[in-house]
Amino acid sequence: MKSTLSKVLMFVLTLTLLVSSVALANPKITIWAWDPAFNIYAMEEAAKIYKEINPNVQFDIVEMPEWDDVQTKLTIAVMAGQSHTLPEILLIQDNALMKNVTDFTGVFADLTNSGIDFSDFADFKVELTSVDGRNYAVPFDNGAAINAIRTDILAEAGYELKDFEDITWSEYIAMGKNILAKTGKPLISVVSESPDLIMVLLQSAGTWMFDENGDVFIAKNDVLKEVIEVYVDLLKSGVLVQVNDWEQYITSFNRGTVAGTINGCWILGSVMLPTEQKGNWGVTNIPRLDKAPNATNYSNQGGSSWVVSANSPNKDAAIDFLAKTFAGSVELYETILPSSGALATYLPAGDSPVYSVPHEFFNGQAVYADITDYASKVPKVKYGIYNYEARDAIAVAISQVLNGRNIDDALQEAEDTVLFRIGVLQRHMGTAQ
Repeated sequence: MKSTLSKVLMFVLTLTLLVSSVALANPKITIWAWDPAFNIYAMEEAAKIYKEINPNVQFDIVEMPEWDDVQTKLTIAVMAGQSHTLPEILLIQDNALMKNVTDFTGVFADLTNSGIDFSDFADFKVELTSVDGRNYAVPFDNGAAINAIRTDILAEAGYELKDFEDITWSEYIAMGKNILAKTGKPLISVVSESPDLIMVLLQSAGTWMFDENGDVFIAKNDVLKEVIEVYVDLLKSGVLVQVNDWEQYITSFNRGTVAGTINGCWILGSVMLPTEQKGNWGVTNIPRLDKAPNATNYSNQGGSSWVVSANSPNKDAAIDFLAKTFAGSVELYETILPSSGALATYLPAGDSPVYSVPHEFFNGQAVYADITDYASKVPKVKYGIYNYEARDAIAVAISQVLNGRNIDDALQEAEDTVLFRIGVLQRHMGTAQ
């Protein structure tokens, strides 16, 4: 009887090992991402390239409606103790990455010694995907900030695109006033109550709402104060106008209500929607702050990166896939750029002839090569764990200042609000643990 039982157990063990070895020899990599025309398309093309390297691997690319859906499913799985149910690869927004890695210890693979050369990526992007000096994501799309302008509107007022290159915000406002007077067109628009442009200006000087130690840095942040002063000047001058929502924002520059836009370079997909405007647009770097000691003409807005689940039996296959595609294939970026405008922060791709091809919509300008160069100069900042809480508080402060409140008082209240919310969240996390 014991002999029979031993044989049965040995058979089960052998069968289990056989199934496991087959699974590892034919790994299946599941991926969660959103945006079929951009992120999903890029991943599908990466899968094609990797299948030529490892034809045994299988891919299951799952489309999520938007980033919030990825975050929700991730949070539910981890909080339920079911992190093993997560896919091999997830796309995560850069401004949420540090919080996820910090809150969900051990869920994401440490890629520091994975063989991926992170020096091949723009420094600012590597900074955003690192926690405590360790790399937790393969950088993906480029959110380098651009100043996209209607060159035909500039010409009406006697200006050229080169007049807006490497300038300060005071120079931008001065020219914007002249353009407004001569053409009736403000230069740019923003969504009311959104702090996005504030964040672009802040990072351009290498400063954020948290200091290098992760402490809240709002009330005594002279750069942030200057940024808000510039924002107020832009609005009062009429060079900047506020609109109600994102749809109105896109419409404002598509229909020529305003002369341009300052945003992450991914906005070019929307800029190019009116095909009749082909040849009437140009792209240059953004203005820099006049007083900030580390002011530059470069910044970032948005962007996402690929993380790997640490608890997947196919973790090594997932890492190898990312290493040979998003972190190792210029061909991939050459493929996805023309159709999706998916600009890389993978610096070797910037040397590709595809990036240097003159773009008809931008009057023959090699915009993709220019933007890749901008990305290499973006100052590094740490978004921190409580980035969203700080952004919300700054949005309130801007509204208060526009209604006449003193900037110092508004920023002090914003800092107090963030500190209070952090305390509440930390107590909640302590109770949950």
